[in-house]
Amino acid sequence: MEKLALIVPVYNEQETIEYFIEEVNKKTAQLNLEKVFYFVNDGSHDQTLPLLKKLAAQNEQINYISFSRNFGKEAALLAGLRACTENYVAVMDVDLQDPPELLATMYEKIEEGYDTAGTRRISRKGEPLIISFFSHLFYKIINKISSTPIVEGARDFRLMTRPVVNSILKLEENNRFSKGIFTWVGYKTTYLEYPNHERSAGQTSWTFKQLVSYSLDGIISFSDAPLNFATLIGILSFFTSIFLSLFYFMKSLFFGDPVQGFPTLIILMLLLGGLQLLSLGIIGKYIAKIFLETKKRPHYLIQESNLKELD
Repeated sequence: MEKLALIVPVYNEQETIEYFIEEVNKKTAQLNLEKVFYFVNDGSHDQTLPLLKKLAAQNEQINYISFSRNFGKEAALLAGLRACTENYVAVMDVDLQDPPELLATMYEKIEEGYDTAGTRRISRKGEPLIISFFSHLFYKIINKISSTPIVEGARDFRLMTRPVVNSILKLEENNRFSKGIFTWVGYKTTYLEYPNHERSAGQTSWTFKQLVSYSLDGIISFSDAPLNFATLIGILSFFTSIFLSLFYFMKSLFFGDPVQGFPTLIILMLLLGGLQLLSLGIIGKYIAKIFLETKKRPHYLIQESNLKELD
Protein backbone atom coordinates (compact mmCIF):
# COMPACT_ATOMS: atom_id res chain seq x y z
CA MET A 1 0.00 0.00 0.00
CA GLU A 2 1.23 3.47 -0.88
CA LYS A 3 2.03 5.80 2.02
CA LEU A 4 0.88 9.34 2.73
CA ALA A 5 3.14 11.62 4.76
CA LEU A 6 1.32 14.20 6.88
CA ILE A 7 3.56 17.18 7.73
CA VAL A 8 2.20 18.91 10.84
CA PRO A 9 4.00 21.91 12.42
CA VAL A 10 3.13 22.33 16.11
CA TYR A 11 3.80 25.11 18.59
CA ASN A 12 2.27 24.85 22.07
CA GLU A 13 -0.43 22.48 20.80
CA GLN A 14 -0.65 19.93 23.62
CA GLU A 15 -4.45 20.27 23.68
CA THR A 16 -4.98 19.45 20.01
CA ILE A 17 -2.49 16.76 18.96
CA GLU A 18 -4.27 13.62 20.15
CA TYR A 19 -7.64 14.86 18.94
CA PHE A 20 -6.07 15.74 15.59
CA ILE A 21 -4.69 12.21 15.12
CA GLU A 22 -8.02 10.70 16.12
CA GLU A 23 -9.99 12.88 13.71
CA VAL A 24 -7.60 12.31 10.81
CA ASN A 25 -7.72 8.53 11.26
CA LYS A 26 -11.50 8.53 11.63
CA LYS A 27 -12.27 10.80 8.69
CA THR A 28 -9.80 9.16 6.31
CA ALA A 29 -10.61 5.54 7.16
CA GLN A 30 -11.63 4.85 3.55
CA LEU A 31 -8.51 6.44 2.10
CA ASN A 32 -6.43 3.77 0.41
CA LEU A 33 -3.15 5.16 1.75
CA GLU A 34 -1.14 4.29 4.85
CA LYS A 35 -0.74 7.48 6.89
CA VAL A 36 2.61 8.45 8.42
CA PHE A 37 2.64 11.50 10.72
CA TYR A 38 5.58 13.91 10.87
CA PHE A 39 5.06 16.35 13.74
CA VAL A 40 7.57 19.22 13.82
CA ASN A 41 7.79 20.79 17.28
CA ASP A 42 8.74 24.41 16.72
CA GLY A 43 10.21 25.16 20.16
CA SER A 44 7.04 24.66 22.21
CA HIS A 45 7.05 25.69 25.88
CA ASP A 46 4.20 23.46 27.04
CA GLN A 47 3.96 19.64 27.14
CA THR A 48 3.90 19.25 23.35
CA LEU A 49 7.27 17.49 23.13
CA PRO A 50 6.70 14.97 25.97
CA LEU A 51 3.32 14.16 24.44
CA LEU A 52 4.86 13.60 21.00
CA LYS A 53 7.49 11.31 22.53
CA LYS A 54 4.79 9.25 24.22
CA LEU A 55 2.69 8.97 21.06
CA ALA A 56 5.72 8.06 18.93
CA ALA A 57 6.64 5.29 21.39
CA GLN A 58 3.10 3.89 21.12
CA ASN A 59 2.73 4.13 17.35
CA GLU A 60 5.52 3.61 14.81
CA GLN A 61 3.58 5.68 12.25
CA ILE A 62 4.06 8.79 14.38
CA ASN A 63 7.35 10.66 14.04
CA TYR A 64 8.52 13.87 15.64
CA ILE A 65 11.22 16.45 15.01
CA SER A 66 11.94 18.97 17.76
CA PHE A 67 13.76 22.26 17.17
CA SER A 68 16.20 23.81 19.66
CA ARG A 69 13.99 26.93 19.72
CA ASN A 70 11.15 28.55 17.82
CA PHE A 71 12.22 29.04 14.18
CA GLY A 72 8.77 29.67 12.71
CA LYS A 73 6.23 27.74 10.69
CA GLU A 74 8.15 28.06 7.42
CA ALA A 75 11.17 26.32 8.95
CA ALA A 76 8.90 23.62 10.41
CA LEU A 77 7.31 22.96 7.02
CA LEU A 78 10.72 22.70 5.40
CA ALA A 79 11.99 20.28 8.06
CA GLY A 80 8.97 18.04 7.57
CA LEU A 81 9.30 18.04 3.80
CA ARG A 82 12.99 17.18 4.09
CA ALA A 83 12.34 14.35 6.54
CA CYS A 84 9.57 12.52 4.69
CA THR A 85 10.26 9.97 1.95
CA GLU A 86 6.72 8.98 0.94
CA ASN A 87 5.39 9.42 -2.60
CA TYR A 88 2.40 11.44 -1.40
CA VAL A 89 2.85 14.35 1.00
CA ALA A 90 0.22 16.50 2.68
CA VAL A 91 0.78 19.64 4.74
CA MET A 92 -1.76 20.30 7.50
CA ASP A 93 -2.38 22.45 10.57
CA VAL A 94 -2.95 20.58 13.81
CA ASP A 95 -5.88 22.78 14.90
CA LEU A 96 -8.25 21.07 12.41
CA GLN A 97 -8.95 24.29 10.55
CA ASP A 98 -7.83 22.11 7.66
CA PRO A 99 -10.67 19.54 7.41
CA PRO A 100 -9.09 16.05 7.14
CA GLU A 101 -12.10 14.66 5.27
CA LEU A 102 -10.88 16.59 2.22
CA LEU A 103 -7.81 14.35 1.97
CA ALA A 104 -9.86 11.66 0.20
CA THR A 105 -11.08 14.14 -2.42
CA MET A 106 -7.58 15.54 -2.79
CA TYR A 107 -6.22 12.06 -3.46
CA GLU A 108 -8.93 11.54 -6.09
CA LYS A 109 -7.70 14.68 -7.84
CA ILE A 110 -4.15 13.32 -7.78
CA GLU A 111 -5.38 10.08 -9.35
CA GLU A 112 -7.10 12.14 -12.04
CA GLY A 113 -3.70 13.45 -13.09
CA TYR A 114 -3.09 16.51 -10.93
CA ASP A 115 0.30 16.91 -9.25
CA THR A 116 -1.02 19.08 -6.43
CA ALA A 117 -4.45 19.33 -4.83
CA GLY A 118 -4.56 22.53 -2.80
CA THR A 119 -7.31 24.15 -0.75
CA ARG A 120 -8.69 27.64 -0.36
CA ARG A 121 -11.11 29.19 2.08
CA ILE A 122 -14.15 30.85 0.54
CA SER A 123 -15.23 32.52 3.79
CA ARG A 124 -13.56 33.92 6.88
CA LYS A 125 -16.40 33.52 9.34
CA GLY A 126 -15.20 33.80 12.92
CA GLU A 127 -12.03 35.68 11.97
CA PRO A 128 -11.47 39.28 13.20
CA LEU A 129 -12.62 41.79 10.60
CA ILE A 130 -9.32 43.67 10.58
CA ILE A 131 -7.39 40.48 9.73
CA SER A 132 -9.88 39.61 6.99
CA PHE A 133 -9.59 43.12 5.53
CA PHE A 134 -5.78 43.17 5.45
CA SER A 135 -5.63 39.59 4.17
CA HIS A 136 -7.85 40.52 1.23
CA LEU A 137 -5.75 43.65 0.67
CA PHE A 138 -2.53 41.58 0.70
CA TYR A 139 -3.76 39.23 -2.02
CA LYS A 140 -4.89 42.15 -4.19
CA ILE A 141 -1.52 43.87 -3.85
CA ILE A 142 0.73 40.87 -4.38
CA ASN A 143 -1.23 39.66 -7.41
CA LYS A 144 -0.89 43.12 -8.94
CA ILE A 145 2.86 43.42 -8.46
CA SER A 146 4.10 39.82 -8.62
CA SER A 147 4.57 37.56 -11.64
CA THR A 148 3.79 34.58 -9.39
CA PRO A 149 0.00 34.47 -8.90
CA ILE A 150 -1.19 33.51 -5.43
CA VAL A 151 -4.76 32.27 -5.09
CA GLU A 152 -6.72 34.33 -2.57
CA GLY A 153 -7.63 32.31 0.49
CA ALA A 154 -5.16 29.56 -0.43
CA ARG A 155 -4.06 27.47 2.53
CA ASP A 156 -0.83 25.59 3.12
CA PHE A 157 -3.10 22.54 3.37
CA ARG A 158 -2.41 20.57 0.20
CA LEU A 159 -1.59 17.11 -1.10
CA MET A 160 1.48 16.84 -3.35
CA THR A 161 3.24 14.14 -5.32
CA ARG A 162 6.91 13.38 -4.77
CA PRO A 163 8.17 15.32 -7.86
CA VAL A 164 6.49 18.48 -6.54
CA VAL A 165 8.07 18.04 -3.10
CA ASN A 166 11.49 17.42 -4.63
CA SER A 167 11.16 20.64 -6.65
CA ILE A 168 10.20 22.62 -3.54
CA LEU A 169 13.25 21.28 -1.71
CA LYS A 170 15.51 22.61 -4.46
CA LEU A 171 14.60 26.15 -3.37
CA GLU A 172 16.96 26.81 -0.49
CA GLU A 173 16.42 30.49 0.25
CA ASN A 174 16.20 31.45 3.91
CA ASN A 175 13.42 33.96 3.41
CA ARG A 176 10.71 31.42 2.62
CA PHE A 177 7.09 32.15 1.73
CA SER A 178 5.47 28.79 1.11
CA LYS A 179 2.31 30.06 -0.55
CA GLY A 180 4.47 31.64 -3.22
CA ILE A 181 6.88 28.72 -3.44
CA PHE A 182 4.04 26.22 -3.96
CA THR A 183 2.87 28.30 -6.91
CA TRP A 184 6.32 29.13 -8.28
CA VAL A 185 7.34 25.49 -8.81
CA GLY A 186 4.37 25.04 -11.13
CA TYR A 187 2.94 21.59 -11.93
CA LYS A 188 -0.69 20.78 -12.60
CA THR A 189 -2.67 22.11 -9.65
CA THR A 190 -6.30 22.24 -8.61
CA TYR A 191 -7.96 23.86 -5.61
CA LEU A 192 -10.77 22.60 -3.40
CA GLU A 193 -12.94 25.23 -1.72
CA TYR A 194 -14.35 25.11 1.79
CA PRO A 195 -15.70 27.57 4.40
CA ASN A 196 -13.60 28.66 7.35
CA HIS A 197 -13.38 26.18 10.26
CA GLU A 198 -12.90 27.18 13.89
CA ARG A 199 -9.93 25.82 15.83
CA SER A 200 -10.61 22.55 17.62
CA ALA A 201 -8.92 23.83 20.82
CA GLY A 202 -6.50 26.44 22.10
CA GLN A 203 -5.69 29.78 20.51
CA THR A 204 -3.69 30.75 17.47
CA SER A 205 -0.08 31.76 18.09
CA TRP A 206 -0.16 34.22 15.17
CA THR A 207 -0.40 37.89 16.15
CA PHE A 208 -1.47 40.72 13.86
CA LYS A 209 2.11 42.03 13.84
CA GLN A 210 3.44 38.61 12.78
CA LEU A 211 0.87 38.36 9.99
CA VAL A 212 1.85 41.80 8.66
CA SER A 213 5.54 40.85 8.80
CA TYR A 214 4.82 37.56 7.03
CA SER A 215 2.91 39.41 4.31
CA LEU A 216 5.79 41.84 3.77
CA ASP A 217 8.20 38.91 3.51
CA GLY A 218 5.95 37.42 0.85
CA ILE A 219 5.92 40.64 -1.17
CA ILE A 220 9.70 41.03 -0.93
CA SER A 221 10.28 37.38 -1.86
CA PHE A 222 8.15 37.43 -4.99
CA SER A 223 8.23 40.99 -6.31
CA ASP A 224 10.70 43.78 -6.97
CA ALA A 225 7.86 46.28 -7.37
CA PRO A 226 8.70 48.09 -4.09
CA LEU A 227 12.20 48.76 -5.44
CA ASN A 228 10.71 50.05 -8.69
CA PHE A 229 8.39 52.23 -6.62
CA ALA A 230 11.35 53.67 -4.71
CA THR A 231 13.11 54.38 -8.02
CA LEU A 232 10.02 56.10 -9.39
CA ILE A 233 9.77 58.24 -6.26
CA GLY A 234 13.40 59.26 -6.70
CA ILE A 235 12.87 60.23 -10.36
CA LEU A 236 9.70 62.20 -9.62
CA SER A 237 11.33 63.94 -6.66
CA PHE A 238 14.32 64.90 -8.79
CA PHE A 239 12.26 66.48 -11.55
CA THR A 240 9.90 68.11 -9.03
CA SER A 241 12.86 69.70 -7.25
CA ILE A 242 14.22 71.04 -10.56
CA PHE A 243 10.83 72.49 -11.49
CA LEU A 244 10.32 74.10 -8.09
CA SER A 245 13.87 75.47 -8.08
CA LEU A 246 13.24 77.17 -11.41
CA PHE A 247 9.84 78.37 -10.25
CA TYR A 248 11.12 80.01 -7.05
CA PHE A 249 14.18 81.40 -8.83
CA MET A 250 12.00 83.10 -11.44
CA LYS A 251 9.57 84.25 -8.76
CA SER A 252 12.38 85.83 -6.72
CA LEU A 253 13.96 87.34 -9.81
CA PHE A 254 10.84 89.06 -11.13
CA PHE A 255 8.71 89.55 -8.02
CA GLY A 256 11.25 89.73 -5.19
CA ASP A 257 10.36 89.02 -1.52
CA PRO A 258 11.79 85.51 -1.42
CA VAL A 259 10.90 85.15 2.26
CA GLN A 260 7.23 84.84 1.39
CA GLY A 261 7.67 81.27 0.14
CA PHE A 262 9.56 80.10 3.21
CA PRO A 263 6.68 77.91 4.63
CA THR A 264 6.23 76.29 1.24
CA LEU A 265 9.95 75.56 1.09
CA ILE A 266 9.88 73.89 4.52
CA ILE A 267 6.89 71.76 3.52
CA LEU A 268 8.64 70.65 0.33
CA MET A 269 11.83 69.84 2.23
CA LEU A 270 9.88 67.69 4.69
CA LEU A 271 7.99 66.03 1.83
CA LEU A 272 11.13 65.21 -0.15
CA GLY A 273 12.96 64.12 3.00
CA GLY A 274 10.09 61.80 3.87
CA LEU A 275 10.08 60.31 0.38
CA GLN A 276 13.82 59.74 0.58
CA LEU A 277 13.51 58.00 3.93
CA LEU A 278 10.66 55.86 2.57
CA SER A 279 12.79 54.85 -0.42
CA LEU A 280 15.77 54.08 1.81
CA GLY A 281 13.53 51.99 4.06
CA ILE A 282 12.32 49.92 1.10
CA ILE A 283 15.85 49.42 -0.19
CA GLY A 284 17.06 48.64 3.33
CA LYS A 285 14.45 45.91 3.66
CA TYR A 286 15.78 44.17 0.56
CA ILE A 287 19.39 44.64 1.69
CA ALA A 288 18.53 43.09 5.07
CA LYS A 289 17.13 40.01 3.33
CA ILE A 290 20.24 39.78 1.15
CA PHE A 291 22.38 40.03 4.30
CA LEU A 292 20.50 37.15 5.91
CA GLU A 293 20.85 35.04 2.77
CA THR A 294 24.61 35.60 2.56
CA LYS A 295 25.12 34.38 6.13
CA LYS A 296 24.12 30.87 5.02
CA ARG A 297 22.69 30.07 8.44
CA PRO A 298 20.64 26.85 8.64
CA HIS A 299 16.88 27.26 8.50
CA TYR A 300 16.55 25.47 11.83
CA LEU A 301 18.44 23.38 14.40
CA ILE A 302 17.11 19.98 15.43
CA GLN A 303 17.49 19.22 19.11
CA GLU A 304 16.04 15.71 18.98
CA SER A 305 13.98 13.36 16.83
CA ASN A 306 12.88 9.74 16.69
CA LEU A 307 13.99 9.60 13.06
CA LYS A 308 17.41 7.97 13.09
CA GLU A 309 18.55 9.55 9.84
CA LEU A 310 18.15 13.00 11.45
CA ASP A 311 20.18 12.25 14.58
